[in-house]
Amino acid sequence: MSPERVSLKDRLRAEIAAGGPISVADFMARCLHDPKDGYYATRPALGEVGDFVTAPLVSQMFGELIGLWLVEAWRGAGAPPRFVLAEAGPGDATLTADVLRAARLEPAFLAAAELWLIETSAPLRARQAERLARFSPRWTSRFAELPDDAPLFLIANEFLDCLPAQQFQRTSRGWAERVVGLDQAGELAFGLRPAVGCFPEAPTGTVLERSPAQAAFAAELAGRITRQGGAALLIDYGRANGAPGDTLQALRRHRKVDPLASPGAADLTVHADFAAALRAARDAGASAGLLTQRAFLRRLGVEARAEALAHAHPDRAETLRRQLERLIAPDQMGELFKALAIWTGDPPPAFDPG
Repeated sequence: MSPERVSLKDRLRAEIAAGGPISVADFMARCLHDPKDGYYATRPALGEVGDFVTAPLVSQMFGELIGLWLVEAWRGAGAPPRFVLAEAGPGDATLTADVLRAARLEPAFLAAAELWLIETSAPLRARQAERLARFSPRWTSRFAELPDDAPLFLIANEFLDCLPAQQFQRTSRGWAERVVGLDQAGELAFGLRPAVGCFPEAPTGTVLERSPAQAAFAAELAGRITRQGGAALLIDYGRANGAPGDTLQALRRHRKVDPLASPGAADLTVHADFAAALRAARDAGASAGLLTQRAFLRRLGVEARAEALAHAHPDRAETLRRQLERLIAPDQMGELFKALAIWTGDPPPAFDPG
């Protein structure tokens, strides 16, 4: 008789009981990437029937314009005859598929591209392999394992928000770190412990989020681009100025749920800290710029693209209008989502200050 399976929640409770509370960052990492029960290891669910919808699933226009952005960035870099085309956190590969379809307009781009996918999830790798089979993708679980002997052109959509973040709260006695511990009944509960570090003056109750993982990824990416050449585009929801606030959320079937209720069963995210990512990229020697998703897509001609598609497919005109609004309306994805570009040399499309 096989022993009863122990859930991630019960394992976390036992570990916390034995070793004490863990940081919010550690809790996020376990919920998302635990090999047995982590969300991305076992049950990532995308789309209308899943837990969340990303921009590539809203409309093909999103990925097509990013594909054209990549082609122009490649041309601006001198059209290298071999380069690494990578996506971090490619999900079900919708974005990469749309990018490659748009890139057919430049056969030399496709001939030069060596496709790599940074993915830790076995279920998602299977979906990616099926969708991208004709492009012979290669996989790695770690950014550091990408080839370093050719220019790098990398895209990532809703990747930064899944990197773990610490949370700190201003109390009447000073700053404290928010942790996950146990309540008197032995259930998971948020708590506080003394914080170490430098913090700004702020009113009692203020919550700050810091993600060394987000900043480290931006720095490592910028360092690679500085050495190898190329460009990167990171699109995510988040704050441009590092403003305070508790943005930790768990999503399941498009609804917010208690992050502590069922570890591993819901997608757990925080807002991207674009201010920190920008600083990290520039400190690593690269150029970097930030636009709202609305400004980025409009500069690439998304409205003209929608109009052309509607003219070619009148029966889809209303659907295309709704998709466009979802992508760029200020009260939908347009302002909350940002596009961060990292490059060397001349600015890539949409990021030229002129």
